[in-house]
This record gives sequence, C-alpha cells and structure tokens, in this order.
Amino acid sequence: MEKLFKLKEHNTTVKTEVMAGITTFLTMAYILAVNPNMLSASGMDSGAVFTATALASALATFIMAFWANYPIALSAGMGLNAYFAYTVCLGQLQGIDDPWKIALAAVLVEGIIFIILSFFKLRETIVNAIPENLKYGITSGIGLFIAFVGLKGAGVVVSDDSTLVALGNFGRPEVALCLIGILVIAVMNHYNVKGSILWGILITWVLGIIAQLTGWYVVDPDAGAASLIPSLSASSFIPPSISSTFCKFDFAWIGSHVSEFVVIVFSFLFVDMFDTIGTVIGVAEKADLLDEDGNLPRVGRVLMADAIGTVAGSMLGTSTVTTYGECISGISVGGRTGLTSVFTAIMFLAAIIFAPFVSIIPSCATAPALIFVGGLLLSAIKDMEFDDVSEAIPAYLALIMMPLTYSIANGIAVGLIAYTLIKIFTGKFKELNIITVVLSALFVIRYLMISL
Repeated sequence: MEKLFKLKEHNTTVKTEVMAGITTFLTMAYILAVNPNMLSASGMDSGAVFTATALASALATFIMAFWANYPIALSAGMGLNAYFAYTVCLGQLQGIDDPWKIALAAVLVEGIIFIILSFFKLRETIVNAIPENLKYGITSGIGLFIAFVGLKGAGVVVSDDSTLVALGNFGRPEVALCLIGILVIAVMNHYNVKGSILWGILITWVLGIIAQLTGWYVVDPDAGAASLIPSLSASSFIPPSISSTFCKFDFAWIGSHVSEFVVIVFSFLFVDMFDTIGTVIGVAEKADLLDEDGNLPRVGRVLMADAIGTVAGSMLGTSTVTTYGECISGISVGGRTGLTSVFTAIMFLAAIIFAPFVSIIPSCATAPALIFVGGLLLSAIKDMEFDDVSEAIPAYLALIMMPLTYSIANGIAVGLIAYTLIKIFTGKFKELNIITVVLSALFVIRYLMISL
C-alpha cells in the first residue's frame, strides 16, 4: 500500500484516505440519480444508463488511482450530459430513430481524439489558446443552462405562447418539492454537511413518497407522473442490464451527415476540455499538488485517464466521463493520493445494487441538484473581465446564448465568433491566435450551411 500510493510522502494515512474517498463519493453520487433521468429523455433505458454510469465512473476512477495516484474521481460530466440529451438528441437529431446511438458514437470518437491529443500533449495547447475571459463566460453559461434544465424539468418554469417562458404552478407537488429540495441543499451546504446535494435529493424524494401516500401526488404515467415508491422484491436488486446500451453505436447516419457529426464531436470535445483542465488545476491547487513551477506532475496520466474513461463510458452506454470538482470535498478532509480514488471507485461499484432506489428518483428530486450545481458553475462570472468590451461582450454572449437557445454549442460558437470579429474591428486583431480564428471560421461555415 505504501509502495503503491506513497502515503507517508504525502503525509496521509489509510484511515484518512478511506474517509476522503467516501466523502468524495457522497458529494458526487447525485450523478447516479441525475444522469439516468437526464439521458432517458433521449430515449435511453434509465436502468442501463444507471449501471453504465456507475461502471464507467468506477473504471475511470480506478485508472486515475493506480496510474496517476491522485485523489481525483471521474463520472459522467454535468453539462455534457445535458448537451448529449437536450441539444444533440432532442435538438440536432430530432426526428431520428434512437438519436442517442449517434450521440454515443460522437462520444466514442471524442474520447479517441482525446487519447490522441493527450498522448501528443496537444490538449493543453488547444485549451490554452481559448481566451481566458471567454472560458469564464462558457463555464457560467453552462451553469445557467443546467439550472434552466432543472427548473424546466420540475415545472418551476413552463412554456408560454406570449412570453416563451413563465412561472409554473406552485400548487403542483413537483414544483413545491423542487423548491423544498433547493432549500434543503442550500441550508445543508451552509452548515458544511457532507453530501449535501445527495441528501437534498434523498430528502426531496422521501417527501415525494409521503406526498404520494397522502394522495397529494397522484400517479399518472400518461402525464409523466410515475410512482415514487420503489419495488423491493429480491429480483429488483439485480443490477439493470446494459445490454440495451452496450456498444450501441449508429455509424450509418454519419456517412451522409459528416459536417453535422463533426460539429457534435467538436462540441463534446470543446466543452470537455474546459471541464477537465479547469477542474484538474482547481483540485491540484486545493490539494497543494502543484510543483514549484505551478505545474501538475503526471498531468498527462490524469488527462489520459479522463480520455479512456470517456471511451469506456460510450461503450457501456453513458455520456462523456470527466473529472469532478466535488473531489475537493474529499481533499478537504485529508485525501492526498490515489487511495482516496480507490475507495470512491469501490463506492460506485457498491451503489449498483441500490438501483431500485436510485433509478426511480423523480426529476423533481434531481432538479434541485441541477439548479444548485448550476449556481456553483455560475460563480465563474466573478472572474470575468468587464472593463474591456472586446473581452466582456463575447463572454457575455456565450453565457446568455446557452440557456436562451437551449444549446451549449450555440453559446460556444457565438462567443468565439463574437470574440474574433470584435477584436478585428476594434483594432485588436494582434490579440487573436490562429486556433481561435480557425475555430470561429468553422462555426461560421457551419451556420451558413444550416441556413442555406
């Protein structure tokens, strides 16, 4: 154990690492409830997604533990799963049978590209070429987008013919439960309760069961109101099969829609880059893992674990696997080595037997998690530069276009295009780099192709 993880060198113990691993799991376990609920909107079997998410999370985290030796855990990325379900499957691929098979193929290709980029150390170069202020705008925009998805899913906001969106009916149990869940998570987070997001989901779910038993919440499958009470039969504890999602790729559509597929892959690639690099650096700083030059040793192994996790996740049947900022919770209680990640991975495997409970959790219970996590991502706005218009406007447009167009890709595209054009017409074209210009041009070509 000592030889493998170098516990003494990192001034930690097995006991500390165990507690850190469990803490990390508790703070990110909400993904096991949120991801199946979200991806099922694309037509995927929620049970299969649950098992695939748990397995992919465990596998990627084990790789991180034994190869990179860092207290970093991975799972299906928030924001990336929203893009998978709502932008790609229900947007760009609307009307196509089983659009999620095409989306999984895009995730597979993205993961393979990531492996190549990580191997040749090109991933950091591309990310570093993106203007810093635009990165903050994109991160904040993803936060707003996720929050909007949660508000919409719980019925807190609804469509309206005259104003596009409007406030939902607070008399509906789903709306009331969502608002209670947000309150629970916020209060528990204030008091530093470990796993506040997960606790918020569970408490909201229990309150929903009470609402169902008292007759306030009425089960109506035709209206999307399924029973909130899980089956506790012995057979129900058998992990849901992933046969319906395992290696279910659709490459036939790609041959006649190459440009559309390239855009989808690039969007996954682009968003994942920001998520991974930003999270890794943030976690490393928190854990004091950076060297004297401000670099993270073995960063190539960290990125490769992320890339392999994405490939494995697509094969199992889940959206892009990426590093989680919630790892900071485990680090805050002393986690410093890959042993922390080992126990986090073990917890993901153990969670599979609780599928009867997790897979039935309703959107009104997971929505508070989406809304709260969205708020955490939105905090990046405080680092944005607003004094320089050529920096502020592109970041602002990226931020606002994501929720208003219901598309992460649109936000990224508009932000990059605006950045390039404003820099040119304000005489600051020397601040542009070739990668930003090329990316902007590709997005312009894409929009022209769509409009013709």
